[in-house]
Amino acid sequence: MRRSSGQSGILLVDKPAGLTSHDVVARTRKRAATRKVGHAGTLDPMATGLLVLGINSSTRLLTYLVGLDKEYLATIRLGASTNTDDAEGEILRTAPAGRVAAVDPAAIRAGLDSLRGVISQVPSSVSAIKVDGKRAYTLARAGETVELAARTVTISALELLDSRATDGFIDLDVRVECSSGTYIRAIARDLGASLGIGGHLTALRRTRIGPFSVSDAAELETLDVAASLLGPADVASRLFPVYRLSAAEAVDLGHGKRLEAARPVEGDGPVAAIAPEGQLVGLIEFSEGVARPLVNFPADEVLA
Repeated sequence: MRRSSGQSGILLVDKPAGLTSHDVVARTRKRAATRKVGHAGTLDPMATGLLVLGINSSTRLLTYLVGLDKEYLATIRLGASTNTDDAEGEILRTAPAGRVAAVDPAAIRAGLDSLRGVISQVPSSVSAIKVDGKRAYTLARAGETVELAARTVTISALELLDSRATDGFIDLDVRVECSSGTYIRAIARDLGASLGIGGHLTALRRTRIGPFSVSDAAELETLDVAASLLGPADVASRLFPVYRLSAAEAVDLGHGKRLEAARPVEGDGPVAAIAPEGQLVGLIEFSEGVARPLVNFPADEVLA
């Protein structure tokens, strides 16, 4: 194996509550002894669970991780709405306890049913979406009215795990599988609105991003970067079809040349080009029997 000035790979980290995603990146930079650390999708400070980080050249893979489907475990509190649609915001309205208690469990199930599938969802006003060049949450927290356009998202699973009465509220534990860009806070808000009693999120844990599970993630406080890195070839092989390069093809692709080759499987999209030694040389795309590089990876970084 070649020596290198740095390691490249993907890290799965279980983010604790109270930290921003940027906090996690900053701590990882120190432990990895590199500034080149990025993440594939943020989590709010109150949220816990899976953050996918890229180290050194593997940050180039993050673009392809951001759009993957995700799974969450969440707790929705019915009976009050907040200005952030979660427990960190100020309570705007609280429904009378009697009105909350009168909500039929069947109505809750129907409300959840209406939020499954391909739906139009208005993001939370404290989302990271930019409005006139500024983040929506910056404007909202400054007291400005933020109106965001609805977007189409897919909620493939919205499973009620538990329901309980709590001090004049109803708490629902749910499991959500959804497309990238879905706001779980908005699910809580919209469910509460449909029932006429308001709702907000009190807990959120991301348990999966694409094929990567939080059960395989390292705890931040005990993170050993070198021991936890997933090699770029391993990650790319989980995400894309694989094309096994010959030694000559690996050299040509490393120099940015196109290859005359057939796509290994049907379909479109990137293919992971793997050298005979198992190194990820790059991601390629095929068109009419020619493979051209989308992104290449340096040959001199130590593989995890």
